[in-house]
Amino acid sequence: MGKTYRAAIIGVGAIADIHALAMGDLQNVDLVAGSCRTEAKGQTFADRFDCRWHRDYEELLDEARPDFVTIATPSGFHLEPLEACARRGIHVLCEKPLEISVRRVDRMIQVARESGIRLGGIFPQRFNPVLRVVHGAAAQGRFGDLAVVNAYVPRDDAYYAPDRWQGTLALDGGGAMMNQSIHGVDAAQWLASAAIPDLPPGVNPIREIFAFTAKRGHDPALIEVEDTAVAVMRLRGGGLGQILGATSMFPGSLKRLQLAGRGGTAEVLEDELVTWAFDQDQTGDDGVRRRFSQETSSGGGAADPMAIDYSLHTGNIRGFVDWLEGDDSFMLDGPESRKAVAIIEAIYESARTGRVAAVES
Repeated sequence: MGKTYRAAIIGVGAIADIHALAMGDLQNVDLVAGSCRTEAKGQTFADRFDCRWHRDYEELLDEARPDFVTIATPSGFHLEPLEACARRGIHVLCEKPLEISVRRVDRMIQVARESGIRLGGIFPQRFNPVLRVVHGAAAQGRFGDLAVVNAYVPRDDAYYAPDRWQGTLALDGGGAMMNQSIHGVDAAQWLASAAIPDLPPGVNPIREIFAFTAKRGHDPALIEVEDTAVAVMRLRGGGLGQILGATSMFPGSLKRLQLAGRGGTAEVLEDELVTWAFDQDQTGDDGVRRRFSQETSSGGGAADPMAIDYSLHTGNIRGFVDWLEGDDSFMLDGPESRKAVAIIEAIYESARTGRVAAVES
């Protein structure tokens, strides 16, 4: 038997339950503590998952002494807990986005590197079996010269309310794009990266963006951020792309991703493969079509953000723990998790200035 890793969760809001359930499926992870300033919520979490509650995350780090933590605090408060972990040599797996600006993300990466801890991100769609199949086909060059990559995240939800941190610039950093659609943004750039030949390691596949944002489904006095955004992209290598992110569309629908070139097209609706067509079929293509022809079994978070399958988080956390255990790399290390934030920051810059914005690599 290998080591059992002591884990803790900083910030036991809604997504923390998903983290805890995912950890419960891993034999080499033991959830020992969670932190929350609200006693009733924190104790309820602790009772449900048989762990300790701490009001203060620094107290948690000192008393629980975890090997790693997942950070699930509001998005604009990820850097500070990471710095506290770094001072104690505790590894960090952080919810998306790593932070709400490239500047703060770069500080997290620097602190982790200087302290010698591992920093990883949570983008569970990377562990969606159907997207892994598409990614593999892209890496094999089956789409030919990439023509388009498109991501659509049309949602209707109740994230925004007077007593919530969502919808504030200070803690959310943005709205439909930064909070909800970032999963589609990351998945699109990940697939595009595989499809662009000779893309240097670590380079963002998106070169530049033109975008508009708006508040169309919520009272502008209630939120400081967009609930509707559209963007067009130019990729390195010459391909184009589109991103739609919204929390303003009743009743909301499933996330859609599309990757296409002269060699073929793949289109995924949440976890259903609705198009898998190539100019030259290969052995196994019919099996792929049959395997992923089922409609999604969850709501995909289209109207209820928690209507998601936690098994993808299990894969995400397992991959991070394998990295701690000795794997050479983790596909969602700090620099890789940074890419989606850089794309969204360019979207916001373009919407603000009315000009094309370069994506920082």
